[in-house]
Amino acid sequence: MEEDQELERKISGLKTSMAEGERKTALEMVQAAGTDRHCVTFVLHEEDHTLGNSLRYMIMKNPEVEFCGYTTTHPSESKINLRIQTRGALPAVEPFQRGLNELMNVCQHVLDKFEASIKDYKDQKASRNESTF
Repeated sequence: MEEDQELERKISGLKTSMAEGERKTALEMVQAAGTDRHCVTFVLHEEDHTLGNSLRYMIMKNPEVEFCGYTTTHPSESKINLRIQTRGALPAVEPFQRGLNELMNVCQHVLDKFEASIKDYKDQKASRNESTF
């Protein structure tokens, strides 16, 4: 029972709200009856293949993850079902959180490199313009 409450606390920390004052959950955790917390489907609303494939890749890098896959429910719906199955005693929410954090770190690194390259380009362009006068 305490494990279920801890799992729900972790999941509630991942939930966000939608715009226009209407509170919707951007993340749901679906567990079939009789299954344990090592095999869970996460439903991510307002997401598509961009996040699904990237997150699946990051999660599968974890050696404790036995299976991770995602599907889009329908082309006209913007939600994905991400299923995670782990080995051993690791609950599925752990690699999910870790995958999200690692993906955010990778995106931040790419953004930092991109912004640094833009700055370098502008600096080089400015120094070339100064040398022509």
